[in-house]
Amino acid sequence: MPKHSQPVLLVVDDDAQVLELIRRFAASEGFEALPCQGGAEALERIRDQHVDLALVDLRMPDVGGLDVISRVREVDPHCHIILMSGHATIETAVEAVKRGAIDCLSKPLDFGRLRQAFSAAREEAARRRSLLAVEGDVARQLEFCGMIGRAPAMQELFALIRRLAPHVRTALISGETGTGKELVARALHQLGPRKSRRFTPINCSAVVESLFESELFGHVRGAFTGANETKAGLFEAADGGTIFLDEVGELPAAVQAKLLRVIETGEVQRVGSLEPRRVDVRIIAATNRNLSAEAASGRFRSDLFYRLNVVEVFLPPLRDRREDIPYLTAAFVREFSEKFGKAVEGLTPTAERLLGSAPWPGNVRELRNVLERACMLVEGEFITERELSGGFWASAPGALGAAGIVQKPDVDKEAILSALERAGGNKAVAARMVGLSRRAFYRRLEQFGLQDLISREEAASTDEF
Repeated sequence: MPKHSQPVLLVVDDDAQVLELIRRFAASEGFEALPCQGGAEALERIRDQHVDLALVDLRMPDVGGLDVISRVREVDPHCHIILMSGHATIETAVEAVKRGAIDCLSKPLDFGRLRQAFSAAREEAARRRSLLAVEGDVARQLEFCGMIGRAPAMQELFALIRRLAPHVRTALISGETGTGKELVARALHQLGPRKSRRFTPINCSAVVESLFESELFGHVRGAFTGANETKAGLFEAADGGTIFLDEVGELPAAVQAKLLRVIETGEVQRVGSLEPRRVDVRIIAATNRNLSAEAASGRFRSDLFYRLNVVEVFLPPLRDRREDIPYLTAAFVREFSEKFGKAVEGLTPTAERLLGSAPWPGNVRELRNVLERACMLVEGEFITERELSGGFWASAPGALGAAGIVQKPDVDKEAILSALERAGGNKAVAARMVGLSRRAFYRRLEQFGLQDLISREEAASTDEF
């Protein structure tokens, strides 16, 4: 992995000479400077750039320094912010501190105090990198057969797998799409006495119905049109090992009956053959359906359900184990950083809040896909809100209408207020939570009489979004 880059300084001033002076000083202190000649440019830069220290002039013709401070603090609560001014008053300094500044420097600048600010920001940047590294180390320690989980439900799941693996011959894994049901099946196989034998997965929802029987149990030559040679089925191929029937609820009724017979007798019968064949197979099935309800309604054979459900292993959805998101994120970022040859350290605070508050209908698989995309796009050390946008919000329920056209969701006042609370007041994050553009979000605030929440610079910059 490449070495860490320099900590980043955002310096905002409408005086080009001041910008150049501070840029040279920052370089001598080991900082990469991002000079912005005005508040509007600064607001644009901080949308997609991680910043460790910000020096902000008070008086600028476009967007004032106090408004820039508010926005920087909103984007990154860890950023050190210092107000610069040749006209500062006690009231101005107090207001700057209220908005998130840690100090107020008078012009001409005291470079001794400025050097102290650089040192403090450098230490904070190092501390944050250290915390991200710790999360990565914890993720490694929490890993269990390809799964990561610190939540109590996941720790109980791992303990259950360890107890079951040496003994279970038939098991049913249930959980939503994307929770990792195949990983559980592979863990049961790897920790059991059949680990040296074959693990054979089959996705029941991906097999053409007319070929189910042939795929699972095999056929003899001439058994049906196109059967030009005798072929063993997957049960015979998995003899001595484990067969994993993913989405078992998709099995046609006729195949369900034959699967039940295999479980009861340990024999399979190829299509077109009268001779049964013995197989010794561990059968693990998985479903995202409620098979108990399916069996009660007659849509799934109840006797097969009871045979499969000797032991049920339930995987919780990601929204019920949000404490695992930082560790899953650290693991995926590490994986894709190495894959793409990038030195990605982690996520900015805004991006972390975005992931922590997302609905995740696609669960861990969706989180992994989002972070793979973000690692492809990111250019610096930290993934920002910019790289995450568009990665998963369109996949939320109701986001896509006919022909895949994005529909504007019907968002009420309660949803707006709830999103703002969960986002810590960050309107950009809250807008994405409810599936609105920032412009549409601000219009909803006005519609619901919440315009007091919109600051002056936000109102002025809405047309840019």
